Amino acid sequence: MSTPQHNQQVATIFRSMAERLAAQRANPYRVMAYRKAADTIEALEEDIADVAARHALEDLEGVGKDLADKIEEFLKTGTIQAYEALRTPLPDAVKAWAQLPGLSESLVAYLYTRLHITTLTDLEQLVRSHMLRTTPGFSGSEERLLEAIAASQQPPLPKKPEEAP
Repeated sequence: MSTPQHNQQVATIFRSMAERLAAQRANPYRVMAYRKAADTIEALEEDIADVAARHALEDLEGVGKDLADKIEEFLKTGTIQAYEALRTPLPDAVKAWAQLPGLSESLVAYLYTRLHITTLTDLEQLVRSHMLRTTPGFSGSEERLLEAIAASQQPPLPKKPEEAP
């Protein structure tokens, strides 16, 4: 027997959310909850919409109130707002921070999505507060990072006019 269509769609979304949350270094228990719920939903022989109609989503193994609400949102709207937010790509200027000393792509994604660090000024303030050193994945020197931030904020020097012979 094949998995009902809604079940497959919700399971796929939950797995994708788990992967994106894992990349952002979200709470591992939260990541596992999405994966467990995806497995449970995919294994259902009954359409998840029928389970929701009976108000029995929270009776499913691994589905609590938060995930039940997301399933209901999907059934009503065809999407899950939290999923769409996770899918939003990082702005190019923020992605470029991964080139700064001590930062990686996954750490930059974490800073942007979880800590709401959206500008170099925000990043500089985070470094100066010494909070960045407590962030999992930071492996560099705060001093070198501050120097790199300052250098990237400086306008390029004008070219010297060529001297006439």
